[in-house]
Amino acid sequence: MQKYQKINSKRKNLKKRRKIHTTKSLVSYKNKNLNYKVREMPSSCSIENKNNIFPSIVKYETRNLYYQNGFTKIYNIDLLKSNGVIKENSVDLIITSPPYNLDIEYNSHDDKTSYEEYLKFTEEWLERCYTFAKDDGRFCLNIPLDKNKNGQQSVCADITSIAKKVGWKYHSTIIWNEGNISRRTAWGSWMSASAPYVIAPVEVIVILYKKLWKKEKGEKYSDITKNEFMDWTNGVWVFNGESKKRIGHPAPFPVELPKRCIKLFSFVGDTVLDPFLGSGSTLIACKENKRNGIGIEIDKKYCELAKNRLVGDNLWKIKK
Repeated sequence: MQKYQKINSKRKNLKKRRKIHTTKSLVSYKNKNLNYKVREMPSSCSIENKNNIFPSIVKYETRNLYYQNGFTKIYNIDLLKSNGVIKENSVDLIITSPPYNLDIEYNSHDDKTSYEEYLKFTEEWLERCYTFAKDDGRFCLNIPLDKNKNGQQSVCADITSIAKKVGWKYHSTIIWNEGNISRRTAWGSWMSASAPYVIAPVEVIVILYKKLWKKEKGEKYSDITKNEFMDWTNGVWVFNGESKKRIGHPAPFPVELPKRCIKLFSFVGDTVLDPFLGSGSTLIACKENKRNGIGIEIDKKYCELAKNRLVGDNLWKIKK
């Protein structure tokens, strides 16, 4: 009898130290060392490892968390309204391909604005990414070299200048030949010197960094092979783009692109962010190469598409 009384007494003491209170809108967890207030997961949120939401793991707000499994997270939120979602100075590598302002039919983004408005938007999101990066954080920015639609614009030069204005430092540029010359339809003045269009069938990956280019290795290690290192440090990459129809997204990039950036510019276990996640290619590359992956995506359907690709669901495509 005394044995059971002692057990009950211990249980009561434990309840005093650790109080878990759950309501419809809030989960609070308290003990003498912890004081967390974590929003309840929305019904649309999919968390495969639910233990990860408890205080020993969760350090920052889980609001707008759409999906989490292990070290992979997807947030369904506008990047420019993502205060408190990602800790400042916490990201080792950013990889993304932002909207190109080419009138692509995204679900939740107006891709047809004036060029001045587009550059203003670019400055705003580049500033936000700058706050996320560590001092030795790097940025692989996939953008067009230039564009001819709705007037010729030096996109790469303009965005690189804005990035430097924000504070990013320039390191180099990789030319990506995706072999799409066969899709060309604009010629300007056909077979005439009157007004021909010169179009390079390439995109670029601008390599930037925050303050320090050299990373201190410490106990971390690189998983890049000798052949990969020799091939990928050549600044011209040749591999095919991704099929819109196959993926079900209007502007996907192939997993090969973030895979190369991840293995070349980060260590195993580093944190990688894609602030325009889209179809989820960056997080797939993170998962396959043992990096912590974070994706931010404004459109809920694209979050679902990325999640399905991550979990291996063959029903990738968005139902229209």
